[in-house]
Amino acid sequence: MGKFDGLLLASDFDDTLYSLDLRVPERNLEAIRYFTAQGGRFSVATGRAHRTFAPYAHLVPMNAPAVLSNGSAIYDFAEDRMIFQTFLRPQAPEDLSRLARVFPDIGLEAYFGEEIYVFRPNFVTDAHMKKVGTSYTQCARIEDIPTPWTKVILQQDFLCLQKVQRWMLDAFPGAYEVIFSNKYLLEMTDFGSNKGGMVKRLAARLGIPPGQIYCVGDNQNDIPMLALSAIPFAPANCAQEVKDWGARVLCHCNDGVIGDIVELLDRL
Repeated sequence: MGKFDGLLLASDFDDTLYSLDLRVPERNLEAIRYFTAQGGRFSVATGRAHRTFAPYAHLVPMNAPAVLSNGSAIYDFAEDRMIFQTFLRPQAPEDLSRLARVFPDIGLEAYFGEEIYVFRPNFVTDAHMKKVGTSYTQCARIEDIPTPWTKVILQQDFLCLQKVQRWMLDAFPGAYEVIFSNKYLLEMTDFGSNKGGMVKRLAARLGIPPGQIYCVGDNQNDIPMLALSAIPFAPANCAQEVKDWGARVLCHCNDGVIGDIVELLDRL
């Protein structure tokens, strides 16, 4: 019997487990190895799609499937297979074409299988593609992008995206999750497909009861899974929305926030 038998620890990747200086701190790796050696199950719950997370998956000693695409997929990297996936509704191209007419400066990335298609690439697109280390296919019309889409990322400055978020939720109630993963990336998934819903599904698959789930994340898109967490954790660099929501703030992601969490769980 291990000390962490029956526990699931799910961590956001960028700016939480993976630091701002683009590495997984050694303190995090040591903590994960100890946690899993003592019976705990460790998973990553990231906004990244399979294509953009797979090159980094080997950096993390996970012993549970990962939640991908901001809560629209569960992927088992140990078995190299998709376990579960959701898609945006068939009307999504029409809905987003309408959005693009209202907001002529908006850009977007649409995720179709392993391919990324971009409409109106902008300063955010290039920075995002550089960070995740991949390329894309540009399309002149949203209608030309093949479907179905696992998710879409809307891209512009924060003030514009705040207006876009309100417009989308008002225009299509109950159709989409529309939530920030950072101030320049507004993520769309199918309604109900968020990190919280998919971490809950993963825990059920692993036979882990709700009170045994612990989560950590730094931004608005992490709040649905933090709401599941017996103790919701966040790194010191988290967004103000996460602090205001009431997460327990620990050390900066660069200093190995998973180490803080495992030390706390070790004392429970």
